[in-house]
Amino acid sequence: MYANRVLSGMRPTGKLHLGHYHGVLKNWVQLQHEHECLFFVADWHALTTLYDSPQMIQEHIQEMVVDWLAAGVDPALSTVFVQSQVPEHAELHLLLSMFTPLGWLERIPTYKDQQEKLGEKDLSTYGFLGYPLLQSADILIYRANLVPVGEDQVPHIEFTREIARRFNHLYGREPGFEQKAEAAAKKLGNKKARLYDELRTRYQEQGDDEALEAARALLNEQQSLSMGDRERLFGYLEGSGKMILTEPQALLTVASRLPGLDGQKMSKSYHNTIALRDAPEDVSKKIRTMPTDPARVRRTDAGTPEKCPVWALHQVYSDDAVRQWVHDSCSQAKIGCLECKQPVVDAVLAELAPMQERAAYYHETPSLIRNLIDDGCEKARELARDTMRDVRQAMGLHFD
Repeated sequence: MYANRVLSGMRPTGKLHLGHYHGVLKNWVQLQHEHECLFFVADWHALTTLYDSPQMIQEHIQEMVVDWLAAGVDPALSTVFVQSQVPEHAELHLLLSMFTPLGWLERIPTYKDQQEKLGEKDLSTYGFLGYPLLQSADILIYRANLVPVGEDQVPHIEFTREIARRFNHLYGREPGFEQKAEAAAKKLGNKKARLYDELRTRYQEQGDDEALEAARALLNEQQSLSMGDRERLFGYLEGSGKMILTEPQALLTVASRLPGLDGQKMSKSYHNTIALRDAPEDVSKKIRTMPTDPARVRRTDAGTPEKCPVWALHQVYSDDAVRQWVHDSCSQAKIGCLECKQPVVDAVLAELAPMQERAAYYHETPSLIRNLIDDGCEKARELARDTMRDVRQAMGLHFD
């Protein structure tokens, strides 16, 4: 059993491209071998900006999941599900909204940034203002402790931590908490219970942060503890009540170095993408017709690789020897642009070949995709129900 639980999602925007693969999916494929992972289709999030064209969302969901699986996401290693099929997300979002200050939402950096970028849309809606809180509910409903994000998304994770902290402060004081925590400690066994108590005392009386980290590590190793006992012991350790909602950490991911065909960021809005399922002849044509160094009007003109979008692709797809050959040959006019592009064509086609083989299999068996999503949704709901049972009880919404 993994000690960490990772959650990540993606809005359904249609077929994915190499920018998605290098920026997100490649990382997911690696993470699923290291942690318990949940990957979800964020269709409710898509509605915050596409509320007037929902049919597009439904059309894109299955296509996007096919691309995930083609890229190497394995349903046997991770849970793949659709956000809207786990209604507990919406319930937790509603309950969190009861105590979330408006100012916390308005200060999220991407709120105004997205309003400016999507100026043609009316985004003066409650759904758009509240989407960071829905993101928090997505994370907190699974008690995920790691969320892979780029640096621009770190404020969203800190916001989620504040929400969890506020919830636990307001509602994490169950009757008989200390007695239940002490009973849970005994389940660690005599030796580990004594160590836990010593570390807890050192942290609470001396403010020893190393003792706090050691105690957290000790608890994370105890796989036989129930989720409720684990959260009680975390709360007892830090001098609070039961930690009903887990504070997540940002798992910083390296920004993708893959540019688009014109040198800008690869994006559908720039029309500069290579889709994961583009036919080989289309991939070859796109790369072979890429713009190059404008100074190379004729083949005999010396070029400057650093000014050429193709050189940026060589940084991703070529080894040192090929890059040296390209740099020297281009700057000395020994090769033409098509010769320079051919190693990139070959490398991209080699990368896409196994993905396209897997995609063809899944595309031909849509019922398999449906079954995989249904299974993932049920697994996700089981986890979400456990959290909501504790949340309802803490907020006085249970009826015995």
